[in-house]
Amino acid sequence: MAPTRNDDVDWDSWPVQDYLGENYRVLHPSDAAVIAHHSAFYRQFAPHSAARSLEFGAGPNLYPLILAAAASRRIDAVEASAAGVAYLARQLEQAPDDSWLPFHALCRRLNPDLPPTLPRALAGVRVVHGDIRALPSGSYDIASMNFVAEGVTEDFAEFTDFCHRFARSVVPGGHLVAAFMENMPTYRIGPTSRWPGCPVDPAVVTEVFAPLTEHLAVTRIDADPTLPDYGDSGMVLLSATRREA
Repeated sequence: MAPTRNDDVDWDSWPVQDYLGENYRVLHPSDAAVIAHHSAFYRQFAPHSAARSLEFGAGPNLYPLILAAAASRRIDAVEASAAGVAYLARQLEQAPDDSWLPFHALCRRLNPDLPPTLPRALAGVRVVHGDIRALPSGSYDIASMNFVAEGVTEDFAEFTDFCHRFARSVVPGGHLVAAFMENMPTYRIGPTSRWPGCPVDPAVVTEVFAPLTEHLAVTRIDADPTLPDYGDSGMVLLSATRREA
């Protein structure tokens, strides 16, 4: 059977509320670990030193946008799913869900340069409804990607293409930070919906990013028993800079 590719999937029907309920209504230990990793990455930058940052395939997850706020004057949250875009727009136009307050508090505890309130942390975010594959190369100073490339296709070549587009989204010498589900198979969200997965591990992530980056650091954390069992074995975390030439 041919692998499911990104364009085979109706992303507009992504079950946002089920996804949030399973993953982000409370702050799980694995996300605290991701936040710690990403906070260390962002602390290397002076406040607001990045003119433009990117969240590559933002989905309905607000904490990567919060994390980028200290370093970035503008954050483009690029998302293809109409359901994801609608959720993000509501969070910015109205008061963000209270469930994100503990995430903001942890982010600010780890990086005091963050704005003191959640609405102010999100003030620089611009939601962009579009295909991340259409982004021009070299448009951003910093790019973040969280649980995207390995969760939108079963095709390893397409996973690699998404990763390379992510790496090329920043200027040469620009900075990258990312998180991946480790060994994620095709997975379920909510009671019925199923979505494509491409199993990867630290060695695979290193191999995919090494040709385009330098200062590449790849680590992992174990599976989180407080999360639903999606079949993964943990998370893979990455930081790097885009190779100059």
